[in-house]
Amino acid sequence: MTADPFRALGLRPAPDLPDDEVRAAWRRTASATHPDREDGGDPQAYRDASAAYALLRTAWGRSEAYADLRAGIIPAGPAAPPGPARQARRWQWPSPAMLGRDAVMLPARVRHGRPGRLAVRVAAAVTAGWLVLLPHAGTSATAALLTGIGTWLLVTGRSDLAPPSRRT
Repeated sequence: MTADPFRALGLRPAPDLPDDEVRAAWRRTASATHPDREDGGDPQAYRDASAAYALLRTAWGRSEAYADLRAGIIPAGPAAPPGPARQARRWQWPSPAMLGRDAVMLPARVRHGRPGRLAVRVAAAVTAGWLVLLPHAGTSATAALLTGIGTWLLVTGRSDLAPPSRRT
């Protein structure tokens, strides 16, 4: 992709571009560079424009790209040199070292996240667990209900933790 997604579509860099203007620029650029044209088009320019439109098609994406451009994260100007192709990483089970590191980081993540909301979620899960155990203790449904409560806590409580630090 070109360094500047606004330039790839021939737009002025601005976070407040209307959707219609971005869409029109995409259509104009795509029709001029599409590889299925009789003259062969420009496949690289078409790929750049496609990637730029994917980024700029929403107001949030435009504001993020504009902020990155102003902060110097995206260099303005000609296309960036192509880098090595990135392959999608496959999910794999976490190693014991990763689990240990995450366990050590958990108190700091709670402290820097939203500890009040997390405490309310934990209290709600414990209360729901006790309410499940009282009438259903010893039945086959107990394990399923407690697993559901624990899953709810893990899924919703994650948003109350601070993101892990980006150490390299």
